[in-house]
Amino acid sequence: MEDIYQIIKEPHVTEKATLQKEWSNQISFKVHKRANKIEIKRAVEMLFKTKVVDVKVMNVRGKQRRVGKNTGKRPDWKKAMVTLGTGENVDFFEGL
Repeated sequence: MEDIYQIIKEPHVTEKATLQKEWSNQISFKVHKRANKIEIKRAVEMLFKTKVVDVKVMNVRGKQRRVGKNTGKRPDWKKAMVTLGTGENVDFFEGL
């Protein structure tokens, strides 16, 4: 998998992710299911022009959902927690 835009799908912005960004300089992304740590590190460094120190990856199970008597399941996805070097910064939403 060579295309950095296929590896990193989107930033995962939640309350916990914003606190981790402030406290420990970590940002989280939704990534491709088959991407590994090395590919994710290279993609973040190329895309945001920053120095990556560490990458932690976890598989997130999709939640069970119900509408009336019908049940379904949201898709499984992969999440990457990327620790940036000291002094490095990535801002997704500057205007907000």
